[in-house]
Amino acid sequence: MDSNKLQLLLVEDDIDLATAVIDYFELEKIHCDHAANGLSGFNLIKTNSYDVVILDLNMPKMNGLEVCEKLRAQGIDVPILMLTAKDTLDDKLQGFSKGADDYLVKPFAMEELIVRVQVLSRRRSGQVKKLNVCGLELNTKQQTASRDAMPLKLSPISFKILETLMLASPNPVSREKLVQSVWGEHQPDSNSLKVHMYNLRKSVDGKVNNESENSNNNKLIHTIVGYGFVLKNE
Repeated sequence: MDSNKLQLLLVEDDIDLATAVIDYFELEKIHCDHAANGLSGFNLIKTNSYDVVILDLNMPKMNGLEVCEKLRAQGIDVPILMLTAKDTLDDKLQGFSKGADDYLVKPFAMEELIVRVQVLSRRRSGQVKKLNVCGLELNTKQQTASRDAMPLKLSPISFKILETLMLASPNPVSREKLVQSVWGEHQPDSNSLKVHMYNLRKSVDGKVNNESENSNNNKLIHTIVGYGFVLKNE
């Protein structure tokens, strides 16, 4: 296997869905093994090294919760993204209690699956946890940020928003996805995202009227009207 690629395992008994996911990963230069049932998946995880495991909840021979619980009981700490058709809080809490790291409800967009896999692989890997985009550097381990080597002052929420935008860059992130990534189940009031985006722009790009000492002529954070935001160099 190519060591430069992410190494994933998809444990999914729906062959059509598995084929579509694996083909999409290949287009993104991500290697993905496949197991059609929980027992086969469990055995592959024990004998191979994966960056992330994508685990369906309902499968023959051993369901996703059983696989997850058994892996954690044996001290295997590979990041696990659980796939399920169930979208209730109780189902999610049950999955997290068994050791899942993230949850994605079917049907899902392939782009969202990619972003979640990338987030899991970077947060759990032993590599230096740094993101670099367009002169922006984010160190998720030290919780520091800079632009062109100049430190940025960010609140914890602004830091999470910037991390989400940088992971997706140069692709846009919808408002709904941004809220879910930052606040999760605890939805903020209607003005929270607007206020945090204003403060983040002020830190990263400077005020429009150039009053900020960190003001940059080259804006990186852009609004996509009716959709969300994107971080890219224009």
